[in-house]
Amino acid sequence: MTAVSQGPHPTLPELSPWSSAWEIVVSAAEPKTMAKPAQGAKYRGSVHDFPDFDPSQDAEALYTAMKGIGSDKEAILELITSRSNRQRQEVCQSYKSLYGKDLIADLKYELTGKFERLIVGLMRPLAYCDAKEIKDAVSGIGTDEKCLIEILASRTNEQIHQLVAAYKDAYERDLEADIIGDTSGHFQKMLVVLLQDLYEAGELKWGTDEAQFIYILGNRSKQHLRLVFDEYLKTTGKPIEASIRGELSGDFEKLMLAVVKCVRSTPEYFAERLFKAMKGLGTRDNTLIRIMVTRSELDMLDIREIFRTKYEKSLYSMIKNDTSGEYKKALLKLCGGDDDAAGQFFPEAAQVAYQMWELSAVARVELKGTVRPAGDFNPDADAKALRKAMKGIGTDEDTIIDIITHRSNAQRQQIRQTFKSHFGRDLMADLKSEISGDLARLILGLMMPPAHYDAKQLKKAMEGAGTDEKALIEILATRTNAEIHAINEAYKEDYHKSLEDALSSDTSGHFRRILISLATGNREEGGEDRDQAREDAQVAAEILEIADTPSGDKTSLETRFMTILCTRSYPHLRRVFQEFIKMTNYDVEHVIKKEMSGDVRDAFVAIVQSVKNKALFFADKLYKSMKGAGTDEKTLTRIMVSRSEIDLFNVRQEFIEKYDKSLHQAIEGDTSGDFRKALLSLCGGED
Repeated sequence: MTAVSQGPHPTLPELSPWSSAWEIVVSAAEPKTMAKPAQGAKYRGSVHDFPDFDPSQDAEALYTAMKGIGSDKEAILELITSRSNRQRQEVCQSYKSLYGKDLIADLKYELTGKFERLIVGLMRPLAYCDAKEIKDAVSGIGTDEKCLIEILASRTNEQIHQLVAAYKDAYERDLEADIIGDTSGHFQKMLVVLLQDLYEAGELKWGTDEAQFIYILGNRSKQHLRLVFDEYLKTTGKPIEASIRGELSGDFEKLMLAVVKCVRSTPEYFAERLFKAMKGLGTRDNTLIRIMVTRSELDMLDIREIFRTKYEKSLYSMIKNDTSGEYKKALLKLCGGDDDAAGQFFPEAAQVAYQMWELSAVARVELKGTVRPAGDFNPDADAKALRKAMKGIGTDEDTIIDIITHRSNAQRQQIRQTFKSHFGRDLMADLKSEISGDLARLILGLMMPPAHYDAKQLKKAMEGAGTDEKALIEILATRTNAEIHAINEAYKEDYHKSLEDALSSDTSGHFRRILISLATGNREEGGEDRDQAREDAQVAAEILEIADTPSGDKTSLETRFMTILCTRSYPHLRRVFQEFIKMTNYDVEHVIKKEMSGDVRDAFVAIVQSVKNKALFFADKLYKSMKGAGTDEKTLTRIMVSRSEIDLFNVRQEFIEKYDKSLHQAIEGDTSGDFRKALLSLCGGED
């Protein structure tokens, strides 16, 4: 095996075997005929060589900008961000020749803070920039594992070779030895594998599925691994990422996920890293600087496209809103332009979206709730414990929370009956009298059968002054046919009025038509029809006014579009959305947001998001219910109650994937007291 570094290698002890799922990865990774990489690919960086470049003239301009008291930061940023890295190296040499001084040292002296870090980063060759980042990551107390993961998981073989050489040159130390000295376990092993040139190491035999998996992910080509991941999805019905999350933890899990993401799409990996660096309170400036510096001459245009596709805003606008001063100006120059035309794709980004739909068409997502039937269930003991918790002065909320959040809904109904039989009392009435506020809404919601709970939420959304359209949309756009039918029966039983009549009385126009259509529960339940999907995509393109050849009257098209979204099966709609991308180069969700407005837009967007990824739809709703000042306790409670036995575990996974913090952490930070205890119990664990 030829290694870049000659430092010591960690031995690989016998490891406990993983689930047989990993055998699929190992077997799928057997060599196959691979597609050759594309030749003559277009340049996708945002920074280009400056025309009529004169390094001596630039050196003089920089010297003048730093001469005297203060410095002309505007001139410095304008010049440095307008030159390629190769040209900057020539400027450094000219500066040394003309003034006998080190340009980087002078810039460090004149500039400060984030702006200095950015400008100095741009002045280093890419390999030396990476070397400095890694040196900082392993120096001092603690290790910046995220930095190590980002750099080593995303760089090409050639870039890794250059990094190792630059590290040796700059610090007279061996990079592999430093990483081994600062990390441990499987995380360390994988980092070392990523530092090696292992493409010809086919004779290496490590002996266990776990070790082979590290080896395969660390050294197979991207084209090969994409085929492996596709084969894994077809065989298991779930993406490789789901298995990694289920089997691994900590930094090793994060590293493996980063490797997989970079194999699938390096620009998408960096788009996600940039978004997470700027979302929420505070900015992770080191991450933002590192990515903007190192990708500006590689794939910044691809990153921008995917960023806009994924987050419905341009990278430019997010940087503009999240940073300030010369630092902001320099970052925006590196970004290279504003793509804020909502919903519009460049061809490369459309291709990414199309591939996403291809994957979703074959994925079999296993839905998991967080609340399961209690083992050794004893309704008699539970009824007595609840009676004791509410008897006398004071209430034992802990016991109430513990019992009710750890029983399935069917078990709770048995407890209600047993409570009535034993004590001649209505458990719901007793709970109402003993607990109050947010905790009462949560506990009483859990005690109701699901259809009756949804019926009550719909009733509350329509009663009194004003209508809670968001609650109506959330429930009706996401429930299955069977759930909708049960809700209709429960509504009639509890309120002596049909749900359709109630919706007719309380809503109007196209919004009413959409809700009533959803409330009939007549969604098709078959698979996809490709020919029909193309026709449906054409209708969507015409109603959203982006078709090349519109046909038919507007009213008829609106009715057909509503029928498509409200009655076609989920697998069929996924195919429709995919055909829509092929046909128009747009994503249907983004176009709906751009072309429509009000409740009709919100209803259609909810349907599309639910079809795309229902768990992610609920994760987004939960995040929004807790972000910013104040908490939307009603939405938070409604989702936690209604999804706890269906897919709350999946919602948790989507939450941490998108927002880089767990649902458990969000609840813990945004709620308090017994309400928080009950929510955390329903949440079912920390991710």
